[in-house]
Amino acid sequence: MSDECNVVDFDENLRLVGTAHVSSKSVETVKAQILEYSPDVVAVELCDSRLSTLREPETLDSEDLLKIIKEGKSAMILLQSALAVQQRKMGLSTGEKPGAELLAAVEGAEESQIPYEMIDRDVVITLKRAWHKMGIMEKWRVVNTLLFDDEEEEVSIEEVLEDSDMMSKLMEEARGVAPNAGEVLIDERDTFLAARIQQIRGRGKVLAVVGAGHLEGIIENLNLPDIEVTSKLPTLSLEPPKRIWPKILLASIPLFLFGALGYMALNGEMAQIRQTAVTWLVLNAALAGIGVILARGHPLSALVGALASPITSLNPTLAAGWFAGYTQFKLDGPTVRDAKDFLAMDDISLFWKNRVGKVLMVTTMGNVGSMAGAWIAGGAIIGILIG
Repeated sequence: MSDECNVVDFDENLRLVGTAHVSSKSVETVKAQILEYSPDVVAVELCDSRLSTLREPETLDSEDLLKIIKEGKSAMILLQSALAVQQRKMGLSTGEKPGAELLAAVEGAEESQIPYEMIDRDVVITLKRAWHKMGIMEKWRVVNTLLFDDEEEEVSIEEVLEDSDMMSKLMEEARGVAPNAGEVLIDERDTFLAARIQQIRGRGKVLAVVGAGHLEGIIENLNLPDIEVTSKLPTLSLEPPKRIWPKILLASIPLFLFGALGYMALNGEMAQIRQTAVTWLVLNAALAGIGVILARGHPLSALVGALASPITSLNPTLAAGWFAGYTQFKLDGPTVRDAKDFLAMDDISLFWKNRVGKVLMVTTMGNVGSMAGAWIAGGAIIGILIG
């Protein structure tokens, strides 16, 4: 390791620069290293979509928001936004936007007319793999930590930059909250980044700009035989397979309900039929409505979600949250300013205060409430059958 903080000469043709994604010092270090090392190619811990976002801030219009609701991506967008908030909080104290040093690496390479390579996995694939890997309790811990944990340990960015072990320690602490997500976000990406570096090493001197927390893992992988690392790229580049069991469970709900009603009808149990119908309607409607209320949605949005839930719970292609979210969108439509504020979000509270955030929260919580209502109602109906 050189005297410069987190600059590692792996060999004479490969230099690794470990950065903090919210540090002005990292920006300066990256620019200086490009000039000092004079690489033949610069490798940057970015994917094409993240580079595009850094260069041209994202936009979000009404059609985009409605598409998110319809495609059921509200929860994923909220998770991605919550992660961004945590990073922006650190960036605000240093005066740098997250990823500024990675953009500086690309721009520095362009200014010096040096080829550059994006070596990170697509961020959407990474998030999907992480979400797929986590169990229910792990997802809850992640959401709870992102949304409700206000305890912040004072960590100096400059101290982190001067001590790569500290960055690794911080990442390991994050792994403690979500070990399966940590495997995807840390271990898999260490391997992916190292494999991509191996792929371009034949092009001369390589300067690789990566997060300081990945340095140790990348070096470990680079010390392995090339073929052992690069052979993993195809698998690591795949989106996770879609689980079949949720669809089976969703399809089983109407079969169970109508089967129960049919059984009661055959036995002439009219009182139980009425009780079953009331149980299904009340629990579905109540919990979907409560979900929307917890998201601080408009009362009419809660009413629409409540009315839709008993029906949508019987149709796997529909979701009560979609109707509640669309109603919220129509009643309290986000402005251009709301969209800009949401995309630049630096405070979790904007999930409830910002109109875009509120539409997404209403959609997500409406769906969660409806799902809970269906399962609780199902349990209650089983009780009626055997009671």
